[in-house]
Amino acid sequence: MIESEAILLLVSLLVVAILYSSVGHGGASGYLAVMALFSVPVATTRPSALVLNVIVSSIASISFWRAGHFNRRILIPIVIASVPMAFIGGLIDLPKEWYQRILGIGLFFAAFRLAWNFSPVEDIENPKPTVLILLGATIGLVSGLIGIGGGVFLTPVLLLMSWTNTKTAAAVSAVFILFNSIAGLAGMFSREIALPDQAMTWIGVAVIGGIVGSQLGSRYLDSISLRRILAGVLVIAAFKLILV
Repeated sequence: MIESEAILLLVSLLVVAILYSSVGHGGASGYLAVMALFSVPVATTRPSALVLNVIVSSIASISFWRAGHFNRRILIPIVIASVPMAFIGGLIDLPKEWYQRILGIGLFFAAFRLAWNFSPVEDIENPKPTVLILLGATIGLVSGLIGIGGGVFLTPVLLLMSWTNTKTAAAVSAVFILFNSIAGLAGMFSREIALPDQAMTWIGVAVIGGIVGSQLGSRYLDSISLRRILAGVLVIAAFKLILV
């Protein structure tokens, strides 16, 4: 990769980290799309994206937790179910084109539903633990298979079902993504997958983007702004799943 392309890749990764972390996401779907556009070898894209996901979601988790947006009752059953399934998904290496397209269409629908009404959630409903466990297991498996943390699936469900407000959804998703990404990485590295030489530089860029974005999302942006950003993030993720 020539120097100008390498710089543009770093800038793109920085923008993705800022954008995604502002809504509590790690950015794996964005990193995967960027890496594909810059012809990063496919064998290293999934583990690289998950490593960046761990870094950014860790920063986002701390930022949203410190700002008081954490909800343990929602998070715990989802994470308990998702982590083992994400590990199993990381162990599996299957052709993914058909179900990635299905998931991409689903994300377009979620983005449309969020964009149709940007008003914040007012009447919060309490889902049953069994429903949260089933949701976590499903998203965990899918996330491990694709190589993302799963926030692009979890956050719209939490909001569209009126289970949390926007900032709580971001906080729950950030921690969920962190655990899922670690589990998925463990499954991948059990198959001896290596990271590229540029990984440390990418991590440095992700740290900067994660700090900037998560501070904006947890403390300065209002709920409507976050929903607009989230709708844009879902569209990016959908394009990645369908076209890349």
